[in-house]
Parts: sequence; structure tokens; C-alpha cells
Amino acid sequence: NVFLGRELTRGLFTDRKAMEVKARALLAELGSAAPVRARLRDLPVSDWQMIELAKAFARQPKLILMDEPTAVLSATEAGNLFTRIRAFRKSGGSVIFTSHRLDEVKAIADRVAVLRDGQIVRVEKTSAISENEMAEAMVGRPLAEIYPSRRGAAPRKAFLSVTGLSAPGAVEDASLDIREGEVLGISGLVGSGRTELFEALLGLRPAKCRSFVLRGRERRLPAAREAWALKLAYLTEDRKGKGLLLAKPLDQNVALTRGAIAGAAWIDRRAERRDLEAAVERYDIRAGRLDVTAGALSGGNQQKVLIAKTLGVEPDLVVFDEPTRGVDIGAKQQIYEIIAGLAAEGKAIVVISSEMQEIVGLSDRVLVMRRGRIAGELSGDAITENDIIRFAMGLEEASPQEEASH
Repeated sequence: NVFLGRELTRGLFTDRKAMEVKARALLAELGSAAPVRARLRDLPVSDWQMIELAKAFARQPKLILMDEPTAVLSATEAGNLFTRIRAFRKSGGSVIFTSHRLDEVKAIADRVAVLRDGQIVRVEKTSAISENEMAEAMVGRPLAEIYPSRRGAAPRKAFLSVTGLSAPGAVEDASLDIREGEVLGISGLVGSGRTELFEALLGLRPAKCRSFVLRGRERRLPAAREAWALKLAYLTEDRKGKGLLLAKPLDQNVALTRGAIAGAAWIDRRAERRDLEAAVERYDIRAGRLDVTAGALSGGNQQKVLIAKTLGVEPDLVVFDEPTRGVDIGAKQQIYEIIAGLAAEGKAIVVISSEMQEIVGLSDRVLVMRRGRIAGELSGDAITENDIIRFAMGLEEASPQEEASH
């Protein structure tokens, strides 16, 4: 992959050994130890990104255009990339760095160009513009309140309770309640088990538990298909790989979870079209034309299509995994309003996010994961970035759940 179309040769033959040595060196410059002989399908998405970056640097370019290069990288991996970009810049190279992570733009860019609705609306030296000013230029209005007001809502009864949930190699003895009308935030470092916890809960990976109580009734852990039937929905963090059919039109994507539009022997295309038109109106999906494929949309609009698809079963519980990854600040605000609106309707909402500000701004209550366990719980005004980090790093005292499990 690093040398795709530019394979190194020795005589008439491909020099695999030379490519392995060079690929390993290019990855090392990015701080990556990804195994160069492994198949990509066996590696995590973050390694895919590092390999793609190594491929770009292997061409010895004068200019590299990077589109959301850190979207799937950890903070450490992003820091390694920035070190490599600075070295590249020092050697005379130039980078166009496209990102919705404004703190990263401030950290790495010399100049900033802000686009809105396809037009450049502001160009400044990075030192002359703040993150808030960038965000306001992007959406064309003040950001007095990016997050909907949520704090102080009256606590409601538990919608789902699980005790002793474990998934081999991923989650150990987790117990939690998810309440009606609540936004439950899930935080933790990369690899802490955030996603795996809810994959186990919703039948997406093998798991077992001591008890599983849904709507006041004890049941066994559901399989994935059962979870959908029980109106338990999961919005994947990987919209391109697992969430959408990028080569298919929008109406077919929105309809993926809606069995009501399928008859015994045919698919009701008119119903698909009606559902799409309703989704475009409700979620402000900006597609230009309704007959385009999902892959033709921007990241923010793809995410809205994924939300429309996921909410098609009218779920009572929705798990949003990285709901605003790779979307701009305007789309983020819209997604936050959707999440708050669902909670206001009495739905049980879970938000898994690596963006600390997002967790603090959206959540009524937060669970912090560490090494496959729930390390701590915070609620209301006690939800702060500092306390989340302390639990995530193991610097805080053990939570009551951890003490009970020992």
C-alpha cells in the first residue's frame, strides 16, 4: 500500500525487502510501529491512516493536502504527525491541513482560511484569530451556546440496568444504569473499552452478564437482531465502513433499518422516497439532489443520513458512538440539538466520545472507562474535564463499582 503504483524494483522484479525496509522507516518517522507485512484488514483504522500518511511522504512531495488526517488518531499519534509535518515544513515542504479540530489548526498552521457554504470567508495569520472566532466564521453567527441546555433535568427511572457485564479481552465486570430522558456520556482513553462496552450490551460482540433488566423486566442479553427489535439502536463510529452503503443512493441508506417499507416480495420505492424526503426535512440533509449516492455527500451530511437510518426504527435507546467525528461546527450544533431533542422526548441516550468538551457539554451523567472497567461516575456540575482525565488515567480513587467488584 505504501508503494502502490510506484513499487521498488531490482532488475525485472519487485524488491519486496527494500519496500519493507523503506516502509518501516517512513512509519517510524510518524511514530508508528504498524507491522509492514500485515494485511490492512487485520489492522486498526488508526494504522490505516498512518500507512496512508507514509504513502504520501514516500512520494517526496513539495505539497501535501491532508483532509481530516487526525480524525481516527489518538492524541499521541496526532502529536507524532505534527512533529513530522514540522520537519517536512522545515525542509521546504508545504501542507494544506483541512480539519474541524480547531485546536489542531491553531497548533500546526501558520495561516488559516475559513470556508462557509463553499466560499472562503476569512483568511488570517493563526496568531491573529482565536478558535472561537474561527468557529463563528464557519457558522456565520455567534457561538453563545453551542451545547443545548441540559443540566438540572429531573432524574427519571432506569430504562436499562445491567450488572456484571463482561466481554473477553475487552470489558470486565461492568455495571450501569441508563435512564429515560438522560444523556449518559461515556469517556476514557483510546483502548479503554468505551465502544466495546456497548457492543457487548447490544449483541455486537460475545458477552455475558449477571443480570440484564430492560423496561423493568429481567431478560437475557440480546443478540444484535434482537436489540433492534427491542428498539435499542447503535450509531456506529465508522459511518463509511459500517454505517452507510456509500455507493448506494440516499433513499436506500435511510431505508436500511425500516422493515415496514418492504413487502413479502418487493421493496416499496415510493415509501423509501417519502422516508428520505422526511429525513431531509427533519435533519437538514443538504444533498443538492435526492438521487445522489451517500458517498457524494460531505462528512456532516453523511452523518445526518446515518442518524436518519439509525432512528428509523424509532428506538427507545440510542447509543451515539463518536457522533460528530469528522463534521464541521455547524453540523455539530445540529447533531447536538438532535441528541438533546431525543432526550427531551424521554429517550435514553448514550454518547461515546473522545472529545472531552463534547462529553462535558452534552451529558447529564458521565461514566469513565479505564482498561475495560468503569473507573468512575460523575454527574451534573461535577462533570469537568479535569475529573474525567483523573479517572481515565487512574489518578482518582476507585469508584464504588470497582470497590464492590473486589
